[in-house]
Amino acid sequence: MKDLERYLIAVEKANGNYSACCPDLPGCVATGHTRKKVLQRMSEALKIHLEGMREDNLPQPESRSFAEYISVPG
Repeated sequence: MKDLERYLIAVEKANGNYSACCPDLPGCVATGHTRKKVLQRMSEALKIHLEGMREDNLPQPESRSFAEYISVPG
């Protein structure tokens, strides 16, 4: 098993809940009524997604995504 790998996730607030996705693992998503809950569920989703990839003998992708904030004039 590889050492711990960190993956960027994007969290969005929607109408009444939150959603999250991982750009480095397409299809790995989660939702929750609170930010804390979506982070918990996304952690579980990442674990399950990566376990499934190992079971299918697929290589674990490296974390390549990063986030930046850009300011634009208002």
